[in-house]
Amino acid sequence: MTIQQLTYFLATVEHGSFSGAARSLFLTQPSISEQIRQLEGELGIALFARAGRGLVLTEAGRKFRPEAERVIADVERARDAVAEVRDLRGGTLGFGMFGTASAYLIADLATDFRKKYPDVRLRLVGLNSSEVADQVRNATLEAGLVVLPVDDAGLDLRVARLEELVVVSREQSRLSDPVTIEALAEAPLILYDAQYGANDPMRRQLLDRAQRAGVTLRPVIEVEGIEAAVGLARRGLGDTIVPRAAISRQGARGLHFSSFSEPLYDTFAFIARSDAPLSPAARAFVEIVERRLDRLSEAALYAGGTSETDS
Repeated sequence: MTIQQLTYFLATVEHGSFSGAARSLFLTQPSISEQIRQLEGELGIALFARAGRGLVLTEAGRKFRPEAERVIADVERARDAVAEVRDLRGGTLGFGMFGTASAYLIADLATDFRKKYPDVRLRLVGLNSSEVADQVRNATLEAGLVVLPVDDAGLDLRVARLEELVVVSREQSRLSDPVTIEALAEAPLILYDAQYGANDPMRRQLLDRAQRAGVTLRPVIEVEGIEAAVGLARRGLGDTIVPRAAISRQGARGLHFSSFSEPLYDTFAFIARSDAPLSPAARAFVEIVERRLDRLSEAALYAGGTSETDS
């Protein structure tokens, strides 16, 4: 039994003949009558009886009619539900963001998306990149923007852009020159994403660089959020490391910042499951993220310099 057969059956009921049903559906009469014959064969009973030059429902046909109408109505509702998602008139998008995005990116992304697609519910989850990758992999989230490196097993990955990491301090004397990894090892260091420790992508880069230089990084304070780390640096409790765009976005009031002597970058990448195409909402959101990242890049270039104070 097919949706097509049910549609032909109901059209025949409405028009009282195969020829009338065929005209309404822009088909030939034999194609309609053959499908009805096959339907009756599957059910094992006649649905129509001849009455003069037309057709009337048998007792079985009368009982079958409301069930056929219910199935067709359910199919139409299903099509409408899909159309809402396809046309961005409904549905929910679950998208993961690397943890520091909450400081300078998520609010703008949510605003941009809601302005353009007000009927789509948005679930933005800020996590460490390694956890975003896990949740995309197990389909808790549809897609995400992460900082590399992450475990990409089962994921499609596309690099979006590089974002320079800078050292932030209240003490200008520590940032008079671009910062070496050796100098960083001697400074009071504040790091965020405390829960993830060495699994955090930025820390993995720092630890690799420290190992190659033969030094050890020992943070004096570890916190969860980038806002807390910057706030502690502003109080003079140590130096921290943030994306340049975060400083450009939030302002570096009372702070100085400097590049590394060997520039260090976050690599942003979009991830999604390899076995699942992106929904229209996810594709639209990725485009918005790309535009917002371009704006942040322009703002960071405008900020310029390797050691600055915003008074």
